[in-house]
Amino acid sequence: QVQLVESGGGLVQAGGSLRLSCAASGLTFGNYVIGWFRQAPGKEREFVTVISGAGGITYYADSVKGRFTISRDNAKNTAYLQMNSLKPEDTAVYYCGAKGLLANWRSPREWIYWGQGTQVTVSS
Repeated sequence: QVQLVESGGGLVQAGGSLRLSCAASGLTFGNYVIGWFRQAPGKEREFVTVISGAGGITYYADSVKGRFTISRDNAKNTAYLQMNSLKPEDTAVYYCGAKGLLANWRSPREWIYWGQGTQVTVSS
């Protein structure tokens, strides 16, 4: 049974930082692309960033480029999202997802597995 468990969310002031983790079990972690998405109240789930199975390829949404960094430790079956210079508009529930191929990664419908999400709230 595949499980993805996010952690590390919380309340932070604008300009602050948070580091999210996504711990995976039940799959061969290095064979899966890992992505982070977020969903604010009343809005659709949107792509944030993605990393290839080996970690050598990453893509970011324009809104987070230069502020967020995705990484992974395949020995620990864990992916991370370092978020710096946070803004109130970054407030959302953040989800990690897993899929087999690094293709069509912007669409949530293309992802196979999801975690339960972790809340990030940025106060102004």
